[in-house]
Amino acid sequence: MTPREVADKRGDYTIVDVRTPEELMVSHVEGTVNIPLDQLPERWKEIPADKPVVAMCHHGVRSQKAALFLLANGIDATSMVGGIDAWSLSVDQSVPRY
Repeated sequence: MTPREVADKRGDYTIVDVRTPEELMVSHVEGTVNIPLDQLPERWKEIPADKPVVAMCHHGVRSQKAALFLLANGIDATSMVGGIDAWSLSVDQSVPRY
């Protein structure tokens, strides 16, 4: 999904940010669930099951891995193309880029 698609239907999805805590200190999107990718295998059951999931990272590589992991575990998941960098460019320019 593109960042614009995610933003337009934000209430319909749980956004899971799989970036590191250090990255989250630089920039983040309010209302996301934060589980670093390396912790996802142990923590994926913390993700609310009432909505499909959109995984997000910096540019989209880690979020694609996260979405594939979640799909393999029965979670309806997809990746946000371009990550928070694309979100900053196309949805909310107040979110810092790095």
